Amino acid sequence: MTGSGAGGWVLGADSGGSGLRVALAPAADPPAALTAASREPVRTGPAGIEAAHLLEQLLPMARGLLLRAGAEAPVAVAIGAAGMATLGDELRSVLPGVLSRELGARQVALAADAVTAYAGALGQRPGAVVAAGTGLIATGTDLTNWRRADGWGHLLGDCGSGAWIGRAGLEAALRAHDGRAGGSPALLERLEDVFGPAAGLPGLLYPRTDRPAVLASFAPEVARCAADDAVAARILSEAADHIAAATVAVCPPSSAGECQVALTGGLFRMGDSLLAPVRDALARELPYARQVSAAGDPLAGSLTVAAALACGTLRLPQDPLLLALTTTLSEQTRTGSR
Repeated sequence: MTGSGAGGWVLGADSGGSGLRVALAPAADPPAALTAASREPVRTGPAGIEAAHLLEQLLPMARGLLLRAGAEAPVAVAIGAAGMATLGDELRSVLPGVLSRELGARQVALAADAVTAYAGALGQRPGAVVAAGTGLIATGTDLTNWRRADGWGHLLGDCGSGAWIGRAGLEAALRAHDGRAGGSPALLERLEDVFGPAAGLPGLLYPRTDRPAVLASFAPEVARCAADDAVAARILSEAADHIAAATVAVCPPSSAGECQVALTGGLFRMGDSLLAPVRDALARELPYARQVSAAGDPLAGSLTVAAALACGTLRLPQDPLLLALTTTLSEQTRTGSR
């Protein structure tokens, strides 16, 4: 790869439940990225997300990408991480200094994964983004302030998410197993095909540390049953209502009275069995919203943030928990010596 052109090189990272992904791109052309990935999720300990474990994976991948690109150092680095808002204190205290010292980064942005999902989907335009997979969070901004809704985890929220749909489907299956009202024989059959005898499900599920992912793994089974099973269809309809409610909570109308809305994340790959009721619910609850396709994923969003930071064009609002920016000591010294 040749020189980066104006703006230099930028590094983006996306840390989530499936691992850590890293990308290096010219600031002037973020889509022209080199990428690397680890399938090992960054650990969370008593103090929150473990900075040492993230750096143990990030630094070798970053150095490898810089070598492939023939680049010396990134001008800006943006890292999006699941749990950054509530579990990111250690990352915010450790990462800027280490990234400056080890990679020569001049500017560092640390963002919640909801923010990088937003930047990947809508760029730096006002609007609302629902990011849904195992969990669910809605994020919106008028470019002055951030709004967020849900994202509280499978025990307290994530309503309409993969884990929520899967749990509701399994509950309906167990109702059918018991002979209680509201049960679904079709979902009971799918439960037993996937997990074995229904009576053994609690023993399989409750000891697991990855319960949200196990619950979410049943969501596609609910979608497969929805065309012929009223209970499964009702679950997806209720999920759509939850998704619309979260969008309403964060969607800022523009001066023209319109709010752009994008849906992103693996949950929406279930297809029209979910997307159709979501579109209907959004049209009913947000008649002034315009649904648009997500331009990219959270890794692309981290590059969008890093490139804007490097070029001095960042419009997304800063927030101490959702999007924190740091000018590193090396950049402060460089600027002060002019």
